[in-house]
Amino acid sequence: MNRPMLTALLTIGLAQSLKVPIKKMQTDQWEWDTLLETGGMPSSHSAGVTALATYVALERGVSSVDFALSTVFGLIVMYDAQGIRRQTGELTIKVNEMNADLERMAGDSHAKQSEKRSVKLRERLGHQPEEVVGGALLGLITGGISYALTGRRKKKSFIF
Repeated sequence: MNRPMLTALLTIGLAQSLKVPIKKMQTDQWEWDTLLETGGMPSSHSAGVTALATYVALERGVSSVDFALSTVFGLIVMYDAQGIRRQTGELTIKVNEMNADLERMAGDSHAKQSEKRSVKLRERLGHQPEEVVGGALLGLITGGISYALTGRRKKKSFIF
């Protein structure tokens, strides 16, 4: 069994599951579709990559190539989630607003054209920085717990 990968995947599932009650606290409604959506608190991507990096750090040490790889790719994922994907979501909001404005201005003459695009583009694609941090904290906890449950203790120094 590949325990680090299993830890990361289970952490992603846990983070996605936590989005439902967190969304309920924010909106006072159960929104079960958040189980399958990107965005929201906590970031499941950040949680998964941080759980992986944490487990690898505890198992192999922070000077290992495995830790370097998991950390660098994890940082790229987290940067993408709160940077590029979030900006794409903000741009999508503007596109949806422009489409709604165009439909209002065009009136009936535009009705047939708007039938082709009746579905709004998804606006929630990325994460706010606090959602990324929330996911990273969850990943630190689950990665540490998963390693502790193995009962192994690293013999050499954690740092080197």
